[in-house]
Amino acid sequence: MPSISTSERYVWTYVGNLYVKIWAPPADTNSPSTAPIVLFHDSLGSVELWRDFPEILALTLGRQVIAYDRPGFGRSYARTDTLEADFIINEAAGAFAAVRSELEIEDFIAFGHSVGGAMAAVCAAAFPKQCVALITEAAQAFVEDRTVKGIRDAEAVFAQDGQINRLKKYHGEKAQWVLRAWVDTWVSDEFQHWTLNEILPRVTCPVLAIHGEDDEFGSTAHPERYTSLPKGPCVMELVQGCGHVPHKEKPDIVNGVVREFLTRYVG
Repeated sequence: MPSISTSERYVWTYVGNLYVKIWAPPADTNSPSTAPIVLFHDSLGSVELWRDFPEILALTLGRQVIAYDRPGFGRSYARTDTLEADFIINEAAGAFAAVRSELEIEDFIAFGHSVGGAMAAVCAAAFPKQCVALITEAAQAFVEDRTVKGIRDAEAVFAQDGQINRLKKYHGEKAQWVLRAWVDTWVSDEFQHWTLNEILPRVTCPVLAIHGEDDEFGSTAHPERYTSLPKGPCVMELVQGCGHVPHKEKPDIVNGVVREFLTRYVG
């Protein structure tokens, strides 16, 4: 079986270092003109929490896959400040821009899970000539009652003895900040009116929205919003018997759908 090569590096910003990991397919299946896939992790996520999914993507698609830890997450620099309410829209000019510049990324495919899907959409809108496809997975497009309830339920679980250690495994001493950044932002009064209504019409590339039918953090109204765009082909894939993490719960389905979508609309 062909092997995937991996490399790690840190990208310097004026605040601190961002951790980046790259999965490269065998040389005979990749070419300099093949747009890499950039992964945007979820609210509690990190590079390592993607587990083997990036490797499988790189091998299946013959494309380079790039993932990075946002500031305050994983192996990137720690944060002690309050997460800004406009953190989603800031991603395009912030961490993503730094990674894109350092790695000299031209064309790219934006692939985001959960809030990372919203960030991927923002980046697709910010770089319309360079983003050749947008793939969202369990992504939110607005604040829904189900989302807030899911976050409150998760907060109660993490409050139990020892549960925060699940986050410390991936975020170390940053775990508490990661949890509070997620909960306190999404349930705040200031954030309740957040939507991507102004951003999504600026996305011009093909869009694939993957969503589990049993997603505890969002109804199908979210993928419907992502695939109701006036420009570019839009495809919605509802995965049966699946919750909030399709690439973990139904990896074969996700890989197949992504491969079919990119083969048809990107080449």
